[in-house]
Amino acid sequence: MRDCRQFYLAGQWVDPLVGDNLLVENPASEQPIAVISQGSRDDLNRAVTAARSAFLTYSQTSREERLALLEKLLAIYMERYEEMAEAISLEMGAPISFARSDQADCGRGHLKSAIDALRHYPFEQMMGRTCIVREPIGVCGLITPWNWPINQIACKVAPALATGCTMVLKPSEIAPLSAHLFADMIHQAGFPAGVFNLINGSGPVIGQGLAEHPDIDMMSFTGSTRAGIAVAKAAADTVKRVAQELGGKSPNLLLDDADFVQAVPWGVTMCMENTGQSCNAPTRMLVPESRYQEAVTLAEKAAETITVGQPHEEGPHIGPLASRELFDKVQQLIQTALDEGARLVAGGLGKPQGLESGYFVRPTVFADVTNQMTIAREEVFGPVLVLIPYRDEAEAIQIANDTPYGLAAYIQTGDVERGRRIARQLHAGMVRINGASHGYNAPFGGYKQSGNGREWGELGFEDYLEIKAISG
Repeated sequence: MRDCRQFYLAGQWVDPLVGDNLLVENPASEQPIAVISQGSRDDLNRAVTAARSAFLTYSQTSREERLALLEKLLAIYMERYEEMAEAISLEMGAPISFARSDQADCGRGHLKSAIDALRHYPFEQMMGRTCIVREPIGVCGLITPWNWPINQIACKVAPALATGCTMVLKPSEIAPLSAHLFADMIHQAGFPAGVFNLINGSGPVIGQGLAEHPDIDMMSFTGSTRAGIAVAKAAADTVKRVAQELGGKSPNLLLDDADFVQAVPWGVTMCMENTGQSCNAPTRMLVPESRYQEAVTLAEKAAETITVGQPHEEGPHIGPLASRELFDKVQQLIQTALDEGARLVAGGLGKPQGLESGYFVRPTVFADVTNQMTIAREEVFGPVLVLIPYRDEAEAIQIANDTPYGLAAYIQTGDVERGRRIARQLHAGMVRINGASHGYNAPFGGYKQSGNGREWGELGFEDYLEIKAISG
């Protein structure tokens, strides 16, 4: 069992002031794999003090100095890439092939995009006779989730490091191994003491403590909308900036001219990827009434081809959900969908045959769903897809936008220009047409209760910068 009880503060691994151990569970076996410490407010104060002290000098470093450090960090990350993939697979149940090809690649991608942006970012520019200066905002509090652990760590830490900020990171207690490994990489890269600090702990103690702390200048939070609201409220008294990447209930619009044989299986696979534990997953498939039964049949066949298996096994299967709490929630939402009259097409309640231990779930598809049903409105965070019929293009857009969320949307069409026209009418921060990829340099974030601010690439720098106008 791994011992991860120390925190990384002021450039060294230190013991917590008070021991409060928490076991980390392997979601595939339900057995403990590591132990961490849950920090106290006094531990948090140590971390913030270290970051505040380091900001005085790190904020004054040159672009070239920060580039050199980030390039060294990227090189170390690539040398230890397999370690990262294995840590993610172990802590949150991602199959090792997927952890290697997608999960761990996020760390590489965000470090590379931050380096690319830093090379040319306009920290100073003239607007008329006024010099506009973009300066690091200060000490940043970063709270990250378990579902794409190194993705959310790297897409916050990399721009903070690139812009001259210092930080305190609170990773998820469910998936802390990747964060500890990343902290070790930062130490190995030689970042000045106190620039990056890591502390584990609960949301009510460390998360709320970060948001309330008068010496934290901005908060960047990724997680549920409920928790994001709590962070924003806790931060309000100190009027600090709060960037949030929250929940989603993303629509996937299949237009009547789409290639359904390709589009439907793609939509099912994308919904089920990462065992459905993605905030931008296309969980609502909107289908024209004239082709609805065709789509239902194709979705059923596609769901039946998705296999569930152990994380340590190579292959394209999906793994378990990350925790018992999430497993229980997904089961409850499936039961609610049945109670509200949704038609079960594939999957359903319970675990797949032969996988009685671990938080494994059955890939599930519901048809005959209305957009008012619970399963169409709440974020499930499991491999559960709903198919919703629509009469015409106008109704498809109306249904797509009828959600408190606005993170992502997807369009499948034989006419890309038609897709772009519809994309401009969707209330979502990201729209992908015909399976187009979302690159690491593109901004990631949403409308409405999916949050505010943008991460990734050059636009991801903006949350970490203050703007100063110097005239004369």
